[in-house]
Amino acid sequence: MKLDPLDVASYDYYLPSDHIAKFPASPADSAKLLVYDRKSQQVSHTTIKELPQILPSCAIVFNDTKVIKARVFGKKASGGKVELLLNRPLANKQFDVFIRGRVKEETKLLFDRGLEARVVGLNEDGSRVVEFFYQGKQLDFATLLPILETIGTTPLPPYINREAKPEDEQHYQPIFAKNPGAVAAPTASLHFTASLLQELQKSHPFYNITLHVGAGTFKPVEAKHIEEHKMHSEYYTIPPQTCKLLDSNKPLLAIGTTVTRAIEYYIRSKKCFGECDLFLHPLNPPKRVNYLLTNFHLPKSTLIMLVASFIGVEKTLELYKLAIAKDYRFYSYGDAMLIL
Repeated sequence: MKLDPLDVASYDYYLPSDHIAKFPASPADSAKLLVYDRKSQQVSHTTIKELPQILPSCAIVFNDTKVIKARVFGKKASGGKVELLLNRPLANKQFDVFIRGRVKEETKLLFDRGLEARVVGLNEDGSRVVEFFYQGKQLDFATLLPILETIGTTPLPPYINREAKPEDEQHYQPIFAKNPGAVAAPTASLHFTASLLQELQKSHPFYNITLHVGAGTFKPVEAKHIEEHKMHSEYYTIPPQTCKLLDSNKPLLAIGTTVTRAIEYYIRSKKCFGECDLFLHPLNPPKRVNYLLTNFHLPKSTLIMLVASFIGVEKTLELYKLAIAKDYRFYSYGDAMLIL
């Protein structure tokens, strides 16, 4: 039966819970890699470490965002525990956050080391707008960051279903990480080691973009049809040398969905920075990215729809079913797929 690419239900699949990776492969480049060649329709199975031998001639574009310690635990001034996940900074020293625990406007939140927050807005999507204070002074993102690094924890995705451990500070941080701002890792980047990078750079030029991954990346598509879904936006910036590459016809490998979205947003807008809210799916396929390295994603998510924008929904589900049968590990700490 042919699947309707506009029907969100078409992107559903069953994943046994024991296929969800709770810890990363060690070493990182030992993760399994499913390779799908669109021209030959061939599927092969290898490891990330073999990328230098597999990749065609192309430039490699990665995301150099850095995951911040965005999750903090505290209490309301009136009592009652709360958990706050920073999503993104807004204008006027305000922040979009998610709060576990019932709060209303003007609720005051207290955290370790004297950090305080005040709820100033309630959004329809369940997020909250807060302002942060320390010793009576309102904080902006730059002054909030070092406090979060002291009292916060690594914001592991909810499906990992365990508390963050000290080693997650390294494991959930890509080797490319440079610019702080992400509250979720660009997970395709987690597979790279220093030795693999060194080997790849002998034959493939590297370029960077920055897209600060927000918590919206985990938000399920709740609409019945793709066209009804409101895509979350994330701040991105693309350096001049990368923009020049994108304006050329050199083949590109995008390391992950975040890189793909930033590149494709630039191709459509010609803006080197701003808010990226591009939704890629089979009826809105990529125009510039030639090859994609990505992890295996949640059912009915915008990320699996992005994969389907390259190869179609039927082929996507066929490969996911094969990956499950071959005991691939799924999601952020899991294995990967290379689309050629």
